[in-house]
Amino acid sequence: MPSQDHPFELPDFYLPYRARLNPHLGRARAHSHGWAEAMGFFEPQKGHKIWDESDLERHDYGLLCAYTHPECDGAELELITDWYVWVFYFDDHFLELYKRTKDIEAAQEHLTRLRAFMPLDDPLEGAAVPEPANPVETGLADLWPRTVPAMSIAWRRRFAERTRHLLDESLWELANISEGRVANPIEYIEQRRKVGGAPWSANLVEHAAQAEVPAALAETRPLRVLADTFSDAVHLRNDIFSYQRETEEEGEVNNGVLVFERFFGLRPQEAADALNDLVTSRMQQFEHTAVTELPALFAEQGVSLAGQGAVLAYAKGLQDWQSGGHEWHLRSSRYMNDAGGPGGPVGLGGPTGIGTSAARLPSPGALGLIRLKRFSHVRYQRVGPVPLPEFSMPYPVRLNPRLDEARENLVRWGGQMGMTGPAPGLPRGAAWNEEDLRDFDFALCAAGIAPAATAAELDLASSWLCWGTYGDDYYPAVFGQGRNLAAAKAQNRRLLGFMPLGQPSPAPPPANPLEAGLADLWPRTASSLDEHQRRRFREAVVIMIDSWVWEIADHIINRIPDPVDYLEMRRQTFGSSLTMALARFAGGPAVPPEIYQTRPVAALEKSASDYACLLNDVFSYQKEIEFEGEIHNGVLAAQNFFNCDIGSAVGIVNDLMTARIRQFERILAVELPAISEQYHLDADARTGLDQYVQQLQDWMSAILNWHQRCDRYTERHLRKRYHNPPGYFAGTFTGLGTQAARIPSLHA
Repeated sequence: MPSQDHPFELPDFYLPYRARLNPHLGRARAHSHGWAEAMGFFEPQKGHKIWDESDLERHDYGLLCAYTHPECDGAELELITDWYVWVFYFDDHFLELYKRTKDIEAAQEHLTRLRAFMPLDDPLEGAAVPEPANPVETGLADLWPRTVPAMSIAWRRRFAERTRHLLDESLWELANISEGRVANPIEYIEQRRKVGGAPWSANLVEHAAQAEVPAALAETRPLRVLADTFSDAVHLRNDIFSYQRETEEEGEVNNGVLVFERFFGLRPQEAADALNDLVTSRMQQFEHTAVTELPALFAEQGVSLAGQGAVLAYAKGLQDWQSGGHEWHLRSSRYMNDAGGPGGPVGLGGPTGIGTSAARLPSPGALGLIRLKRFSHVRYQRVGPVPLPEFSMPYPVRLNPRLDEARENLVRWGGQMGMTGPAPGLPRGAAWNEEDLRDFDFALCAAGIAPAATAAELDLASSWLCWGTYGDDYYPAVFGQGRNLAAAKAQNRRLLGFMPLGQPSPAPPPANPLEAGLADLWPRTASSLDEHQRRRFREAVVIMIDSWVWEIADHIINRIPDPVDYLEMRRQTFGSSLTMALARFAGGPAVPPEIYQTRPVAALEKSASDYACLLNDVFSYQKEIEFEGEIHNGVLAAQNFFNCDIGSAVGIVNDLMTARIRQFERILAVELPAISEQYHLDADARTGLDQYVQQLQDWMSAILNWHQRCDRYTERHLRKRYHNPPGYFAGTFTGLGTQAARIPSLHA
């Protein structure tokens, strides 16, 4: 039970790595005190007290850095500690001058000026920076030239970008405070990465460990996941420790425990425990990625031994940061940590002190046994139809009048590509027949997505939807059942050959309907795109087909994905980026490319994508769980994480969909007008942006309408299509009395 002084007891944390202390701690403490004083951190700012010397001593950032970077030398530890002193000072300075006063305009000006103190040119060669006007600028002007000369230009770009995110996204926090708005969980986790600073910390790990990640690998999925899982675990753990200070003293609404409280209707203790389960899940996703994805990446990319060593040293540095950061939270006066202390981990229960360690039994959570649930799912369970909730959809569906003609054209095209007949490797001979293709009615979806398209444009959109869905069915049937990850990757490489970026080059003869479809679609699409658009669209296709391989890898080990990783990959497996790319290239007034890179527009696209992806998961639950033995489904992920029944999981998923629609509407009402003003968009650009928003609205309403009206997910169709009993593809028996015959394993 929570004490009278605290809103909850700290949960049992998963701590697989022992914290170690850098021997140069004393040197770092002494240096950071002198440096902070020289930067002016102890001086009042515009009548506000930010820090005094006792604040710095109590927070003990030297201890933080000594724990999180246990192996670097003394000079490096001094530099790293100065960075952390600066970033925490920035946070408190921003709180006092802008969050408490809610002065958004002054905050924007403050953040814009800070960008000028991070030039990419070599600072030692005299890169021009403004004269610092406050301690935050003074500190950054001192730190930047001391840090970047040792690193490549690629690292400097990454570090500058993440520092800008750390600074600029403070406006998102400030807007939430001004409105008294608590973000939804999906939005919060994504934004917390940027504003919380852990990706920035990950860059400093490269510097401290002298282990710069090769530029060619920095944006690959394994390295991205390592950084994201590290960030989420660091930030959400911090939210647990800082909940009391932030909610009771600072008026903060940007805290993960509070987000879980409000969204899921939990008490503070329940919210803290649930958030800690997510911390554990993210840490275990980090481990899974490091063990299973890094070796494959090294082999496929031909990474040198030096490059492999740098990546592994970087991963080890992130592990050190996790364990060291937790240890510091137990000791810093900045956080709620009375339940812990210098003696060791908290929340394990039992006696404490010298000689009692053997008597304290770690809980299942602290041992990380949550991992086992992900590998123990029994496939092909009979679940029956899922009662559909009332979905929120504020936008009416508009249908293209050429729908009937497009339907017939698509059936003809699918037959010509071989999609309704036998194909190599398919266990039933054919993935679809003509009746299936008619029942799926992809033209209906395309007619809603593109209500004003010409006949040719509607046929093209229908064909892309058909092709993407065929691939989504084809990969698990051909490569998943045979557990042949190498063949799936080889198929992806072949597909790349059908999408040339320059002048059309001879492609290999199509070997299956998937290749035949792409060989037909690519030239029909690419011919109307400029070079940049072709590159973007090809990238969207590559993202989708690579995500199919990710699904196969999970199938092989029968692993239900971590919920955050699932949702982020679901956008790719669903093909959201592909269909949205087509919308961006549609005719109409041009929108400046940089507008698509802004946070509000990116958030708009992700909100729409998540709505559609989760909608599909609800409708396809019976099809995927009962008839296909699927493990990638949002309802199943919710069941697994929250340990709840199907009805409760559907409710959670629908609540997330509703939250994403509401976020979409808020962005339209509040954030897009501000973007138009900030970028001084002219009338044509604003019209183009309005048209793009309308296309996203059509996209969501069309997908809902298609799910409600097509016959791909009804039990009647499923019983007809999968005339063999559930479990047929896996070669298992199902039904009453057969449970003993099915022996699940971690590799079933």
